[in-house]
Amino acid sequence: MNNTRLLEEIREANATYLILAQRLIREDRAEAMFRLGISEEVAEVVGNLSAGQILKISATNMLVCQFRFDDDVVWNLLTSHGRERGVAGIHAAILMNTRMAEAA
Repeated sequence: MNNTRLLEEIREANATYLILAQRLIREDRAEAMFRLGISEEVAEVVGNLSAGQILKISATNMLVCQFRFDDDVVWNLLTSHGRERGVAGIHAAILMNTRMAEAA
């Protein structure tokens, strides 16, 4: 993949993420903060961005979103297959929620 194409994809991912995040925040701030793994302060900023600001932020060469967990246990729970998948997904959500609460 060439550098120009990579930067275009990063810009597209940033714009999509910011637009989705803003919509979630405007619809239900508390749920959005949980789903996005963001603080009240970040929710306030993103919720109030103008279209021009979203475009400007999207144009950066770095992703504005990041993985909220870096634990093999959570990844294994999320990628499990079979009957246990439902339980594993719930367990992963509990672990992520606990970590968010601890970080706050």
